[in-house]
Amino acid sequence: MAPRLKVFVTSDGLTDYVVAVSSRPKALAAWGVRQDLFKEGQAHETDDPALVEAARARPGEVLRRPAGSRAALAQARVARPAKPAGPSKAALKKVEALERRLRSLEAGLSEALAHFDRERTALHARETRERERADVERAKLEAELVKAREALRN
Repeated sequence: MAPRLKVFVTSDGLTDYVVAVSSRPKALAAWGVRQDLFKEGQAHETDDPALVEAARARPGEVLRRPAGSRAALAQARVARPAKPAGPSKAALKKVEALERRLRSLEAGLSEALAHFDRERTALHARETRERERADVERAKLEAELVKAREALRN
Protein backbone atom coordinates (compact mmCIF):
# COMPACT_ATOMS: atom_id res chain seq x y z
CA MET A 1 0.00 0.00 0.00
CA ALA A 2 1.41 3.35 -1.04
CA PRO A 3 1.88 5.96 1.70
CA ARG A 4 -0.83 8.61 1.91
CA LEU A 5 0.51 11.82 0.42
CA LYS A 6 -0.08 15.13 2.15
CA VAL A 7 0.48 18.49 0.52
CA PHE A 8 2.57 21.03 2.41
CA VAL A 9 3.14 24.73 1.66
CA THR A 10 5.75 27.25 2.79
CA SER A 11 6.68 30.70 1.57
CA ASP A 12 9.71 32.95 1.67
CA GLY A 13 7.55 36.02 1.09
CA LEU A 14 8.13 36.12 -2.65
CA THR A 15 7.47 32.53 -3.64
CA ASP A 16 5.18 29.77 -2.35
CA TYR A 17 6.76 26.30 -2.32
CA VAL A 18 4.46 23.27 -2.47
CA VAL A 19 5.34 19.60 -2.13
CA ALA A 20 3.40 16.33 -1.84
CA VAL A 21 5.11 13.89 0.56
CA SER A 22 4.06 11.56 3.34
CA SER A 23 5.38 13.53 6.34
CA ARG A 24 6.55 16.90 7.60
CA PRO A 25 10.24 15.85 7.90
CA LYS A 26 10.18 14.74 4.26
CA ALA A 27 8.69 18.10 3.25
CA LEU A 28 11.47 19.94 5.11
CA ALA A 29 14.05 17.73 3.39
CA ALA A 30 12.49 18.41 -0.02
CA TRP A 31 12.65 22.16 0.65
CA GLY A 32 16.26 21.80 1.78
CA VAL A 33 15.79 23.34 5.23
CA ARG A 34 16.92 22.08 8.61
CA GLN A 35 14.84 24.24 10.90
CA ASP A 36 11.28 23.19 11.72
CA LEU A 37 9.21 25.61 9.65
CA PHE A 38 6.02 23.92 10.90
CA LYS A 39 6.87 24.63 14.52
CA GLU A 40 7.61 28.27 13.64
CA GLY A 41 4.31 28.61 11.73
CA GLN A 42 6.03 29.23 8.39
CA ALA A 43 4.75 26.01 6.80
CA HIS A 44 1.48 24.10 6.92
CA GLU A 45 -0.52 21.30 5.35
CA THR A 46 -2.98 22.55 2.75
CA ASP A 47 -6.26 21.27 1.35
CA ASP A 48 -6.49 23.82 -1.50
CA PRO A 49 -7.79 21.67 -4.39
CA ALA A 50 -5.61 23.32 -7.05
CA LEU A 51 -2.45 22.88 -4.98
CA VAL A 52 -3.33 19.33 -3.95
CA GLU A 53 -4.03 18.27 -7.54
CA ALA A 54 -0.84 19.81 -8.94
CA ALA A 55 1.41 18.55 -6.15
CA ARG A 56 0.01 15.00 -6.15
CA ALA A 57 0.59 14.84 -9.90
CA ARG A 58 4.34 15.15 -9.13
CA PRO A 59 4.95 13.66 -5.66
CA GLY A 60 8.22 14.59 -3.97
CA GLU A 61 8.94 17.47 -6.38
CA VAL A 62 8.96 21.01 -5.07
CA LEU A 63 6.59 23.22 -7.05
CA ARG A 64 6.58 27.01 -6.85
CA ARG A 65 4.49 30.02 -7.70
CA PRO A 66 4.58 33.72 -6.86
CA ALA A 67 3.50 34.22 -3.24
CA GLY A 68 -0.19 34.84 -2.65
CA SER A 69 -1.17 34.37 -6.30
CA ARG A 70 -3.38 31.83 -7.99
CA ALA A 71 -0.87 31.32 -10.81
CA ALA A 72 -0.09 27.86 -12.08
CA LEU A 73 2.59 25.97 -10.24
CA ALA A 74 5.98 25.52 -11.87
CA GLN A 75 8.60 23.00 -10.93
CA ALA A 76 11.22 24.47 -8.63
CA ARG A 77 14.87 24.30 -9.57
CA VAL A 78 16.62 21.50 -7.81
CA ALA A 79 18.18 22.87 -4.67
CA ARG A 80 21.84 22.20 -4.11
CA PRO A 81 22.39 19.46 -1.59
CA ALA A 82 23.41 20.65 1.83
CA LYS A 83 27.13 20.94 2.45
CA PRO A 84 28.64 17.87 4.01
CA ALA A 85 29.11 18.12 7.74
CA GLY A 86 32.88 17.69 7.34
CA PRO A 87 35.38 20.43 8.17
CA SER A 88 36.45 23.01 5.61
CA LYS A 89 39.95 23.14 4.10
CA ALA A 90 40.68 26.33 6.03
CA ALA A 91 39.70 24.65 9.31
CA LEU A 92 41.91 21.66 8.51
CA LYS A 93 44.87 23.95 7.71
CA LYS A 94 44.33 25.85 10.95
CA VAL A 95 44.31 22.61 12.95
CA GLU A 96 47.51 21.43 11.18
CA ALA A 97 49.24 24.75 11.89
CA LEU A 98 48.23 24.61 15.55
CA GLU A 99 49.40 21.00 15.83
CA ARG A 100 52.78 21.97 14.31
CA ARG A 101 53.14 24.86 16.77
CA LEU A 102 52.22 22.55 19.65
CA ARG A 103 54.80 19.95 18.57
CA SER A 104 57.41 22.70 18.27
CA LEU A 105 56.54 24.02 21.71
CA GLU A 106 56.72 20.52 23.21
CA ALA A 107 60.11 19.91 21.54
CA GLY A 108 61.41 23.20 22.94
CA LEU A 109 60.13 22.28 26.38
CA SER A 110 61.80 18.86 26.17
CA GLU A 111 65.10 20.50 25.19
CA ALA A 112 64.83 23.00 28.04
CA LEU A 113 64.05 20.25 30.56
CA ALA A 114 67.00 18.18 29.33
CA HIS A 115 69.25 21.26 29.62
CA PHE A 116 68.04 21.95 33.16
CA ASP A 117 68.55 18.28 34.07
CA ARG A 118 72.16 18.44 32.79
CA GLU A 119 72.71 21.67 34.74
CA ARG A 120 71.24 20.12 37.89
CA THR A 121 73.51 17.11 37.53
CA ALA A 122 76.53 19.38 37.01
CA LEU A 123 75.56 21.53 40.00
CA HIS A 124 75.09 18.45 42.16
CA ALA A 125 78.55 17.20 41.18
CA ARG A 126 80.03 20.65 41.88
CA GLU A 127 78.25 20.77 45.25
CA THR A 128 79.63 17.34 46.15
CA ARG A 129 83.19 18.43 45.22
CA GLU A 130 82.85 21.66 47.22
CA ARG A 131 81.55 19.78 50.27
CA GLU A 132 84.42 17.30 50.07
CA ARG A 133 86.93 20.15 49.72
CA ALA A 134 85.31 22.00 52.64
CA ASP A 135 85.35 18.83 54.76
CA VAL A 136 89.06 18.33 54.07
CA GLU A 137 89.74 22.02 54.85
CA ARG A 138 87.64 21.80 58.03
CA ALA A 139 89.54 18.69 59.17
CA LYS A 140 92.87 20.49 58.64
CA LEU A 141 91.67 23.58 60.50
CA GLU A 142 90.30 21.52 63.39
CA ALA A 143 93.62 19.65 63.65
CA GLU A 144 95.52 22.99 63.70
CA LEU A 145 93.09 24.33 66.32
CA VAL A 146 93.65 21.31 68.53
CA LYS A 147 97.46 21.79 68.22
CA ALA A 148 97.14 25.51 68.96
CA ARG A 149 95.06 24.86 72.10
CA GLU A 150 97.51 22.26 73.30
CA ALA A 151 100.34 24.75 72.73
CA LEU A 152 98.47 27.27 74.91
CA ARG A 153 98.12 24.77 77.74
CA ASN A 154 101.79 23.93 77.80
